[in-house]
Amino acid sequence: MKRILSFTLAEVLIVVGIIGVVATLTLPNLTHSTGDTEKVAKVKKVYSNLNLAFEQAQTKYGSLDNWCYQYRGKCHNIIGDRLIEFLKPVKNCKRVSCSIILDENGSGGSGTYNVAVLADGSTISIDHLQGDYGAGIGSVVVDIDGVEKGENASGYDVFKFFFDKDGFFVSNILLEDNSNYVRRGSDSGREFWFLEDSTAWIINFGNMDYLKTSDGTTCPNNTKLTSGGNHTCK
Repeated sequence: MKRILSFTLAEVLIVVGIIGVVATLTLPNLTHSTGDTEKVAKVKKVYSNLNLAFEQAQTKYGSLDNWCYQYRGKCHNIIGDRLIEFLKPVKNCKRVSCSIILDENGSGGSGTYNVAVLADGSTISIDHLQGDYGAGIGSVVVDIDGVEKGENASGYDVFKFFFDKDGFFVSNILLEDNSNYVRRGSDSGREFWFLEDSTAWIINFGNMDYLKTSDGTTCPNNTKLTSGGNHTCK
């Protein structure tokens, strides 16, 4: 007579319990990692789309240097209108706020310049920073999942890009020396990561591992993140 080998109910329950414990420990990290990967991809896509819109706007309207001269005092409006035209928004608020864009310290602020909601759900706010008689330098703050979703906090889902007559770029502060890392701060108990730092980190190094640190540099395994050295907590 053949003997049929099988597990007892107790053994099955023990195995199921072990699997449950392992899943509890690993799934949150896996989900977080997947979420960060998607955000990195979206930030890079936004960066690419902004540069494409900039090139298309200059093809139609000429060099950015010449956009503002005849519209003295309204340079940021002209720049915003022309960039948003080629970003193909589903909602263009122009100078009337239709959403909230977070500022540098993570606080809420109305979009007083050109604000638009794009087809992918992201919200952008375009600000011209320097000079009404020349193009100067401008910035775009992007909430990659819109104001109705996500953390709505700088370094998590809100990021900042700059532009001048040559196109869009990110801050180079991280690349100035080997010790630079993403700076962390708080305002009224609200934690945030500096917009310029976090955006530059993602574009240059392709991850959001600064979120895994306790202070912007120290990983859980005690390795250090620096712009000129180690770029990951793995």
